[in-house]
Amino acid sequence: MASVTESIDVEVPVSTAYNQWTQFESFPKFMGGVDSITQTDDRHNHWKTTVGGVTREFDTEVTEQHPDERVAWKSTDGTTHAGVVTFHRLDERKSRVTVQIDWQPEGLVEKAGAAVGVDDHQVKADLKRFKEFIESRGAEEGAWRGDVEAGS
Repeated sequence: MASVTESIDVEVPVSTAYNQWTQFESFPKFMGGVDSITQTDDRHNHWKTTVGGVTREFDTEVTEQHPDERVAWKSTDGTTHAGVVTFHRLDERKSRVTVQIDWQPEGLVEKAGAAVGVDDHQVKADLKRFKEFIESRGAEEGAWRGDVEAGS
Protein backbone atom coordinates (compact mmCIF):
# COMPACT_ATOMS: atom_id res chain seq x y z
CA MET A 1 0.00 0.00 0.00
CA ALA A 2 1.33 3.45 -0.94
CA SER A 3 0.57 6.61 1.02
CA VAL A 4 0.92 10.36 0.66
CA THR A 5 0.26 13.23 3.08
CA GLU A 6 0.47 16.88 2.01
CA SER A 7 -0.71 20.19 3.53
CA ILE A 8 -1.19 23.73 2.30
CA ASP A 9 -2.24 26.98 3.96
CA VAL A 10 -4.97 28.92 2.18
CA GLU A 11 -5.99 32.54 2.68
CA VAL A 12 -9.70 31.83 3.23
CA PRO A 13 -11.72 30.98 6.35
CA VAL A 14 -11.85 27.29 7.23
CA SER A 15 -15.56 27.14 6.37
CA THR A 16 -14.86 28.43 2.84
CA ALA A 17 -12.13 25.83 2.23
CA TYR A 18 -14.30 23.04 3.64
CA ASN A 19 -17.41 24.11 1.73
CA GLN A 20 -15.53 24.14 -1.57
CA TRP A 21 -14.05 20.70 -0.89
CA THR A 22 -17.58 19.27 -0.53
CA GLN A 23 -18.25 20.28 -4.16
CA PHE A 24 -16.80 17.10 -5.63
CA GLU A 25 -17.92 17.85 -9.18
CA SER A 26 -15.60 20.91 -9.18
CA PHE A 27 -12.45 18.81 -8.55
CA PRO A 28 -11.45 18.71 -12.26
CA LYS A 29 -10.94 22.49 -12.01
CA PHE A 30 -7.91 21.98 -9.74
CA MET A 31 -7.02 18.26 -9.73
CA GLY A 32 -4.72 16.98 -12.43
CA GLY A 33 -5.84 13.73 -14.04
CA VAL A 34 -9.46 14.03 -12.87
CA ASP A 35 -11.64 14.16 -15.99
CA SER A 36 -14.99 14.25 -14.20
CA ILE A 37 -16.81 13.42 -10.99
CA THR A 38 -20.52 12.77 -10.86
CA GLN A 39 -22.07 12.99 -7.40
CA THR A 40 -24.81 10.34 -7.29
CA ASP A 41 -26.06 11.21 -3.78
CA ASP A 42 -24.78 12.87 -0.58
CA ARG A 43 -22.25 10.09 0.04
CA HIS A 44 -21.42 8.56 -3.36
CA ASN A 45 -19.42 9.74 -6.38
CA HIS A 46 -18.41 8.28 -9.73
CA TRP A 47 -14.91 9.29 -10.90
CA LYS A 48 -13.31 9.29 -14.36
CA THR A 49 -9.54 9.83 -14.35
CA THR A 50 -6.69 9.76 -16.83
CA VAL A 51 -3.23 9.48 -15.29
CA GLY A 52 -0.13 8.59 -17.27
CA GLY A 53 -2.28 7.70 -20.27
CA VAL A 54 -4.35 5.22 -18.24
CA THR A 55 -8.08 5.97 -18.02
CA ARG A 56 -10.03 4.61 -15.07
CA GLU A 57 -13.56 4.80 -13.72
CA PHE A 58 -14.43 4.01 -10.12
CA ASP A 59 -16.89 4.82 -7.36
CA THR A 60 -16.24 6.27 -3.92
CA GLU A 61 -18.21 6.60 -0.71
CA VAL A 62 -17.86 9.33 1.91
CA THR A 63 -17.22 7.38 5.12
CA GLU A 64 -17.00 10.29 7.55
CA GLN A 65 -17.73 13.99 7.24
CA HIS A 66 -17.86 16.74 9.84
CA PRO A 67 -18.34 20.37 8.76
CA ASP A 68 -15.18 22.50 8.91
CA GLU A 69 -13.17 19.48 10.19
CA ARG A 70 -12.87 16.51 7.82
CA VAL A 71 -14.07 14.56 4.80
CA ALA A 72 -13.02 10.89 4.54
CA TRP A 73 -13.73 8.48 1.70
CA LYS A 74 -12.94 5.05 0.31
CA SER A 75 -13.29 3.43 -3.08
CA THR A 76 -16.12 0.94 -3.43
CA ASP A 77 -14.97 -0.62 -6.71
CA GLY A 78 -12.13 -0.38 -9.19
CA THR A 79 -9.00 1.27 -7.81
CA THR A 80 -8.31 0.46 -4.14
CA HIS A 81 -7.82 3.69 -2.22
CA ALA A 82 -8.99 5.69 0.78
CA GLY A 83 -8.29 9.13 2.09
CA VAL A 84 -9.12 11.99 4.39
CA VAL A 85 -8.95 15.76 4.07
CA THR A 86 -8.76 17.73 7.29
CA PHE A 87 -9.33 21.45 7.76
CA HIS A 88 -7.61 23.48 10.47
CA ARG A 89 -8.45 27.07 11.43
CA LEU A 90 -5.29 29.15 11.66
CA ASP A 91 -7.10 32.47 12.14
CA GLU A 92 -10.30 34.13 10.89
CA ARG A 93 -9.05 34.34 7.31
CA LYS A 94 -6.51 31.53 7.03
CA SER A 95 -6.76 27.75 7.21
CA ARG A 96 -4.66 24.65 6.62
CA VAL A 97 -5.86 21.85 4.36
CA THR A 98 -4.21 18.44 4.83
CA VAL A 99 -4.75 15.53 2.44
CA GLN A 100 -3.83 11.95 3.26
CA ILE A 101 -4.38 9.24 0.64
CA ASP A 102 -3.60 5.54 0.83
CA TRP A 103 -3.85 3.41 -2.32
CA GLN A 104 -2.81 0.17 -3.91
CA PRO A 105 -0.72 0.87 -7.03
CA GLU A 106 -1.65 -1.39 -9.95
CA GLY A 107 0.74 -2.41 -12.68
CA LEU A 108 4.38 -1.62 -13.25
CA VAL A 109 3.93 2.06 -14.16
CA GLU A 110 1.90 2.90 -11.02
CA LYS A 111 4.25 0.94 -8.77
CA ALA A 112 7.29 2.70 -10.25
CA GLY A 113 5.56 6.09 -9.94
CA ALA A 114 4.73 5.46 -6.28
CA ALA A 115 8.31 4.37 -5.60
CA VAL A 116 9.80 7.61 -6.96
CA GLY A 117 7.21 9.94 -5.41
CA VAL A 118 5.18 10.90 -8.50
CA ASP A 119 1.97 10.72 -6.46
CA ASP A 120 3.38 13.00 -3.74
CA HIS A 121 4.16 15.61 -6.39
CA GLN A 122 0.68 15.24 -7.91
CA VAL A 123 -1.09 15.79 -4.59
CA LYS A 124 1.17 18.76 -3.79
CA ALA A 125 0.42 20.28 -7.22
CA ASP A 126 -3.33 19.65 -6.77
CA LEU A 127 -3.28 21.43 -3.40
CA LYS A 128 -1.42 24.37 -4.91
CA ARG A 129 -4.08 24.61 -7.65
CA PHE A 130 -6.82 24.35 -4.98
CA LYS A 131 -5.18 27.26 -3.13
CA GLU A 132 -5.05 29.36 -6.32
CA PHE A 133 -8.64 28.39 -7.19
CA ILE A 134 -10.24 29.20 -3.82
CA GLU A 135 -8.16 32.31 -3.13
CA SER A 136 -8.87 33.77 -6.57
CA ARG A 137 -12.61 33.21 -6.08
CA GLY A 138 -12.66 34.32 -2.45
CA ALA A 139 -15.81 32.24 -1.93
CA GLU A 140 -16.96 28.68 -2.36
CA GLU A 141 -19.11 27.53 -5.30
CA GLY A 142 -21.48 25.73 -2.94
CA ALA A 143 -21.56 23.72 0.25
CA TRP A 144 -22.84 20.52 1.76
CA ARG A 145 -22.80 20.84 5.54
CA GLY A 146 -24.18 17.40 6.34
CA ASP A 147 -22.59 15.21 8.99
CA VAL A 148 -21.61 11.59 8.31
CA GLU A 149 -20.55 9.53 11.31
CA ALA A 150 -17.79 6.96 10.80
CA GLY A 151 -19.22 3.49 10.45
CA SER A 152 -22.72 4.69 9.58
